[in-house]
Amino acid sequence: MQLSVAAGTDVGRTRVGNEDSLHADADEQRGVFIVADGMGGHAAGEIASAMAVHTVAESLSTLHDTTAEDADEQMAFALREANRRIYERTLHEPEKRGMGTTLSCLVLGQGHWLVGHIGDSRVYLLRDGALYQLTRDHSYVQEQVEAGLMTPEEARRSPHSNVITRCVGANRDVEADVVSGALHDGDRFLLASDGLTGMLDDMALQRVLHSELSPGRQVDSLIANANRRGGLDNITAIVVQVQAVASERPRHSDEPWRRTTGEHPVPSHP
Repeated sequence: MQLSVAAGTDVGRTRVGNEDSLHADADEQRGVFIVADGMGGHAAGEIASAMAVHTVAESLSTLHDTTAEDADEQMAFALREANRRIYERTLHEPEKRGMGTTLSCLVLGQGHWLVGHIGDSRVYLLRDGALYQLTRDHSYVQEQVEAGLMTPEEARRSPHSNVITRCVGANRDVEADVVSGALHDGDRFLLASDGLTGMLDDMALQRVLHSELSPGRQVDSLIANANRRGGLDNITAIVVQVQAVASERPRHSDEPWRRTTGEHPVPSHP
């Protein structure tokens, strides 16, 4: 497997500190990519996102085969383990009560991709020029959109757009969404915190990802464009370009993707 990867994070135009965390690690056998957006006072959001990224990366170090029958459960366990560690820390450190984080993770290997997700950070797939949002936001405004009470654009501009309904660390237990599918040559993935997706709509994301720019230039362009449109939150982006897929036949290769939980992803129209 040949990948070209770039990652970047920026404090934005209005925040004093950066509570986003990221992880991007790849070799010829697999890649692990994580974005987390923390929340909580007294720098607790920064602590929560860093703990989540470290825990998930550590837990997934034993996931060597994304086509294994228990790969989905290994991903879900990694996210639940991050939730457990953060929640238990809030019990022992009262000043950190209420801290939590979103968490989106992408693992590539064996001609296959696997996504685990909690919160409203997102993972996108650009394939054959079309952009697909692989994750479903766990947020108040997403529920309003699904109920037909808001349009996606109204949701993006809503003053309640940062209200999430599920996060890592706030409660003793949490359910993780897991979605998986086969890799294709030329696939391009974007992992992003809502500091990016809150500033740029899907059409703007698609234009950058579909451009001939390198992943590094794309990350720079996405962050710069989000800042130009206000930079109201911390901004984090990871772009992963699949240049060549290994020859192994992936599990479920006849399906574009499958979900362990949640609904099938809806294409984001260019």
